[in-house]
Amino acid sequence: MTTARLDPDSVARLVGDAVTAPSMHNAQPWKFVFRRADDVIELHGDAERAMTRTDPHHRALHLGCAAALFNLRVSAARHGLGARVHLLPDESQPWLLATAAIGELSDEDEELAALHTALRRRHTSRFPFSDEPVPDALLDGLRSAARWEGCRLTVAGDWHLETVLGLVRDAEHREDIDPLVRAETSAWAYPAHASSGARSDGVPADAFGPRSSRGPSPVRDFGRNAPAADRGWAVFEQRPQLALLGTPTDTRVDWLRAGQGLERVLLQATSDGLATSMTSQPLEWPELRWTARDPLDAMGHVQMVLRLGYGPQGPDTPRRPVADVLEIRG
Repeated sequence: MTTARLDPDSVARLVGDAVTAPSMHNAQPWKFVFRRADDVIELHGDAERAMTRTDPHHRALHLGCAAALFNLRVSAARHGLGARVHLLPDESQPWLLATAAIGELSDEDEELAALHTALRRRHTSRFPFSDEPVPDALLDGLRSAARWEGCRLTVAGDWHLETVLGLVRDAEHREDIDPLVRAETSAWAYPAHASSGARSDGVPADAFGPRSSRGPSPVRDFGRNAPAADRGWAVFEQRPQLALLGTPTDTRVDWLRAGQGLERVLLQATSDGLATSMTSQPLEWPELRWTARDPLDAMGHVQMVLRLGYGPQGPDTPRRPVADVLEIRG
């Protein structure tokens, strides 16, 4: 098979799949550029959508963009194409995070195609999960998914779970007393419903989930500073099933690998019938992030805390139109 010349409509379909990825506060901090001359799609970070207070070094921005990059790989494979990825290809362009040369499908790319059906079914769920444990076989599959992308996934045991939950509560307290952090979070949360079409980004009221009626919940409560009617109350699981995704070191390349590993784990979990959410609050404070790791585990740096279980998948959240995030050159 020779390299196919891509047309703008085909690229738009790939990018349309890519942007279903999760990102911090659903800010969608990505831009894509299609170079028609060589069938290369560039992935750029969007500095205007960075979280200057809670993500000053842009680690979370890198994770979100890399999750979109993974979706691009999945979409390409689904359409019989391969994507040869080069991370941080040009030191003179710090916001150019990756390039994906679209061409021949490889054996490894074929593995990705099976995840395509999960792209638009994966949603962050801030609703209670049941107490039914995730089977070890599924957890092993998620660990394998992380390893495919050069990452490590560790399921929190008893004492480690209590530590992480304590860090979540600590992080929430720090946010409560920091007006700049509260303002940044509030800017991306709004009481309108996703179907109202008011915005194409951020977290709408129907994605807040219910209030916890029994102490702190294991998910971020976007409704604390953006009150919404009719949220209701619910009892969340007492012992949430948390998994930590990490990398050996903590460079920008690690962040981009972690974002791809995160999305691979989330799509595999969705394919396996699991609901997921992310608990990133402790990782937004440097003094808490290091404490989140299990000192007995080989993981060097925690990049994301995932909540896994059985429950509602969560509603759709808005997405920016492809025309707003895709530029075609040449």
